[in-house]
Amino acid sequence: MGRAFEFRKERKFKRWDKMSKVFTRLGKEIVMAVKAGGPDPTTNAKLRTVIQNAKGAQMPKDRIEAAIKRASNKEERDYEEIVYEGYGPFGVAVIVETSTDNTNRTVANVRSYFSKAGGSLGTSGSVSFMFDRKAVFRFAQGNYDMEELELELIDAGLTEIAENEGELFVYTEFEDFGAMQKALEDKGIEVISADFQRFPTTLTELTEEQEEIINKLIDRLEEDDDVNQVFTNMA
Repeated sequence: MGRAFEFRKERKFKRWDKMSKVFTRLGKEIVMAVKAGGPDPTTNAKLRTVIQNAKGAQMPKDRIEAAIKRASNKEERDYEEIVYEGYGPFGVAVIVETSTDNTNRTVANVRSYFSKAGGSLGTSGSVSFMFDRKAVFRFAQGNYDMEELELELIDAGLTEIAENEGELFVYTEFEDFGAMQKALEDKGIEVISADFQRFPTTLTELTEEQEEIINKLIDRLEEDDDVNQVFTNMA
């Protein structure tokens, strides 16, 4: 799972870097976190996580602080998190996570991307049952004793730990995110990123040509400012 996550993460950040949108999206996450739990990261775990991710993406400190200040302004627009589900071409299941200040615009755009690709937007629950949602924490490998670290994190909900290119990936169930975050903080581990990912339980095999068509749909979706993450069950 670790390598699969890292591949998808690297692919996504390459897109974001190319489009120069990663800081804009992180700024939006900061705004939502502040509005939900206040501007103090010591008492707002969600904000603490987003700031962690922003630093891991090398977002400048002044931009992080500006986003927090902006979010504290009552006139700052609110964002709503909405998940869309559907099928792309060749029966590939697709989940699109968004945050938007205009749901009519977002659903119209997402439906259009599916339609133009030869897919169809479905109803809530139409494909989500085909994915497991997990929390993923990423940090530098350091000099940890893997067996000892694994034993220490089991009580916090650890389901898997993996190493890839000098980094460790710790996986928990969705509901154990808070417990794992606290456990890593208590151990003084500096987390590079903490994220929720959806892993398909069944995979759809495609030809190279079909994969390219699905990847074009993913690219089109991720180019939309309202879209945060896209998941498929493409093998």
